[in-house]
Amino acid sequence: MPSNVIEVRVAELRQLFNEIDPSPFRERDLDPRADEFIVDWGSDLAADARMSLVVHVERAAGKMDETAMLRAAIHEFFGQRAAATKRKLRELFRRGRISLVIALAFLAVMIAIGDGLTSYFRGSRWVEVAREGLLIGGWVAMWRPLEVFLYDWWPVRSEARLYERLATMPVTIEYHESAPADAWRTDWPAVPAGAAAATPTEAPRPGRGALP
Repeated sequence: MPSNVIEVRVAELRQLFNEIDPSPFRERDLDPRADEFIVDWGSDLAADARMSLVVHVERAAGKMDETAMLRAAIHEFFGQRAAATKRKLRELFRRGRISLVIALAFLAVMIAIGDGLTSYFRGSRWVEVAREGLLIGGWVAMWRPLEVFLYDWWPVRSEARLYERLATMPVTIEYHESAPADAWRTDWPAVPAGAAAATPTEAPRPGRGALP
């Protein structure tokens, strides 16, 4: 199987989703383990690699439109994650701009105070030391906005781009008929009352082995 194909193996499709989420099926969150597994695998691929998701299900095919329903639910989930990450990036830049204004104002005040002390106490060694200290303090205040604009923004943008790719990737289901033919009735699209919860398992990655 090509390395850009993400494979997940479950006994039932409902194991992919958070069973305590009361939202309609299409808006339901993925199970945290399934979410982490898919994102982790996708982040290992090249930024321009085309990816797809194959879900191996241990039962026969059920509803004719269940692949389309699963695809829509997964795309909706990662689309919402992409939108939330873009909002996070905008908020980061907004805080960065505010921090930059505050830091520049603080630096200007420190320089002005230092110059004033030097002019008033001309020739004093201690004044020179104080002036240098004020100048250093002013530049230290620039650390936070510089960190935002030099380092903090690009991991968030990379995360948003990954979610966008996951929100548009092809999703298919491969069936392995190891369960009764009508097993899909207890699987899709909701968990019947009193049904026992199962733990999802994932297909091993090439060369990595299965997740614990």
